[in-house]
Amino acid sequence: MATVEIVDRERKAAGTAELPDAVFGTEVKGHLLHRVVVAQLAGRRAGTHQTKTRSDVSGGGKKPFRQKGTGRARMGTTRSPLLRGGGTVFGPHPRAYDVKVNRKETRAALCSALSAKAKGNKLILVEDLSLPAPKTRDFLKVAAALGLTDALLVFDGAPENLELGVRNLKAFKTIPVSAINVYDVLSYDQLVLTRAALEKISEVLGK
Repeated sequence: MATVEIVDRERKAAGTAELPDAVFGTEVKGHLLHRVVVAQLAGRRAGTHQTKTRSDVSGGGKKPFRQKGTGRARMGTTRSPLLRGGGTVFGPHPRAYDVKVNRKETRAALCSALSAKAKGNKLILVEDLSLPAPKTRDFLKVAAALGLTDALLVFDGAPENLELGVRNLKAFKTIPVSAINVYDVLSYDQLVLTRAALEKISEVLGK
């Protein structure tokens, strides 16, 4: 179990914390991370695409011209996929893109992602992330002091000022600890956890 330093918003020492090996010291399994990320992104797809087949296209009830004597190929409807304005063959229809992933796999993948950040020295623990006002410039001062350039900020509670101060910055994202997931952890170079968030993660995933 590794012991790491916790800092305040000015990067001054504010204590230490232990990282449980069951959460931050596991093997980094690339295939498992890939599987869970693919499942997460697939689950975000709406799947509402729709095309009309020849039975859905309007019109076409009447034979367009007589069977014989015109010199043209015989035709019984204008809804044929061969014609402009006709139906679509094998087009997409509404469907669910959900990919099933076992809960144990998701849990193991999250531990693997957290371990990758810890082993790569990309994990930063802070005592508190609250801001005095919902101002982006206030957050940027904190980010500069902590050396943050591309980070996911995970907190426990409801620091509204922090969320408002960060939401228009592309390189940063805030999420509550209850919503932490593999895709977001891997999408940012650095991972910032508050002390409360670390305790919650250790409690839930360290069982």
